[in-house]
Amino acid sequence: MSINILVIAEFHRDSGFRKSVLEALGAARRLAAGAGGGEVSAVAAAEKVGDSAADLAAYGADKVLLAERPEFAVYSPGGFAAAAAAAVKKVKPAVVLVPGTALGRDLTPRLSARLGAPAATDCVGLEQDGDRIVAVRPAYTGKVQMRVGFKGSPAIICLRPNVFLPEKEDRSRSAETVSLGLELTEKDLALRITGTEKQVSDRPDVAEADLIISGGRGMREPEGFRLLEELSSALGAGIGASRAAVDAGWRPHGDQVGQTGKSVSPSLYVACGISGAVQHLAGMIGSKCIVAINKDPEAPIFKVANYGIVGDVYQVLPALIEELKKG
Repeated sequence: MSINILVIAEFHRDSGFRKSVLEALGAARRLAAGAGGGEVSAVAAAEKVGDSAADLAAYGADKVLLAERPEFAVYSPGGFAAAAAAAVKKVKPAVVLVPGTALGRDLTPRLSARLGAPAATDCVGLEQDGDRIVAVRPAYTGKVQMRVGFKGSPAIICLRPNVFLPEKEDRSRSAETVSLGLELTEKDLALRITGTEKQVSDRPDVAEADLIISGGRGMREPEGFRLLEELSSALGAGIGASRAAVDAGWRPHGDQVGQTGKSVSPSLYVACGISGAVQHLAGMIGSKCIVAINKDPEAPIFKVANYGIVGDVYQVLPALIEELKKG
């Protein structure tokens, strides 16, 4: 049984396609191979994609559908949903894969409602059970893994970033490029983004970072995060924060990791002064290696950590930074 798969390709004019888009293409290629073949398509809604469409082919797309309109210079919730729905109508996929970025998490329920199709979010695995597609997602703050089946088609699956591996880049690959010729209604454009605030940083976005240094209430004050910034600069890591730190105004909400923040799955997660409330654990339990630094030996974070350091972050972090500078 071969299946067609559609990937929602989030595009930014200043940085191109998100890393999580390439991960979704890799997941799509492996899913299609496991099903015995099928076409992998990608749809990009943007003001202008240009030559960047070749990146989708290099990472596994057989077909690229473009919805290029001036209204798409910024994210248009209804417009992007209309573009995705038009792409579904054109390629008739069995599965739609959506990168789990902030945009993707907003788009998934909109597309599900528009198509009357089932959706699953924060998925960390894809399986094939006979002729059924099954998604795997964590539940109960990561204590169990649920296998989710779908009644209806297409199955809309939102993938957690930094979990699925992209295919090896192959610039010899080519893809058919098709313009959707999208027509939008007033209803599609009723909700408009009138402005955005972008945090300027040379550090990777915490949602896609492979290394994350995260701080909590134990940092004691906003100035304490300067230590984390110094450590993250030495490692090339992103900076995360617990809800307590964000609520205290020490870090912007975009850095928050947890049930009401971002779900992350880095190779290394260093939790500094974070006690380990279940809401925080829900967002980082998928990390490959967890290092916890906390002066309370009974802190719940130590129950999930691969390595634990019992000590004051203001003593441990400077020592770590000093060792990194040596080597």
